[in-house]
Amino acid sequence: MDLTYLEFHLLFIVPVLSVLSLSLLARSVEYFRLQLAGLAVIVALAVVYTTPWDNYLIAEGVWSYGDGRLAGRVWLAPIGEYLFILLQPVVAALWLFHLRAPAVEVGVSRRDWLVGLAAGGLVTAVGVALLTSEASFYLGAILAWGGPVLALQWAVGWRYLLAVRRHVALAVGVPTLYLWVTDWVAIQQGVWIISDRYTTGLGLPGLPVEEMVFFLTTNLFVVQGLVLLPWVVRRWR
Repeated sequence: MDLTYLEFHLLFIVPVLSVLSLSLLARSVEYFRLQLAGLAVIVALAVVYTTPWDNYLIAEGVWSYGDGRLAGRVWLAPIGEYLFILLQPVVAALWLFHLRAPAVEVGVSRRDWLVGLAAGGLVTAVGVALLTSEASFYLGAILAWGGPVLALQWAVGWRYLLAVRRHVALAVGVPTLYLWVTDWVAIQQGVWIISDRYTTGLGLPGLPVEEMVFFLTTNLFVVQGLVLLPWVVRRWR
């Protein structure tokens, strides 16, 4: 039986959300209301920022979907795609809420702000350069799209993120690895099909490096944003 996009969510995303949500009931999360508000903002921004990009890449043929796998479309993207945009940040955030943040305070100078902005700008520039070749188009699209967000986050607090790098690495690494596995399953099942024309051919067997970079980047967005939020609020106070 062919796996549909909605069945993919029921098998791989909904159970994880349920387990993470229930296990939080027995935990105390620091700045929980603030973090929930931050998550709501991140989810809203994810929809606004990702929707045009996602639909553009579908229109360009960067990826497509197997026959009979979709419940319907809004614009060019399937309903399951919008659910992914909504639910992936929640998965990463709920996992982050299980981890105890280290008590570290770091100062930031104007020079640090410029360094973070330049680093994100470099990611964007590399992405734009990669867009000029068909084989690197998808990778370039990810970096060009992700670079501005990373630039903003790194400008705000790359020194703090570096100081709590183990915390960030664990918070990003676990959901990223899980989503790599689920992505591999979806590709093998033909739920979505990644174009050979617009990819480099690099990656793990059955999992293009572009997909790996995408999930790493999007989880960085979520985790870095939520890790920086209470630190920024403390500095303001």
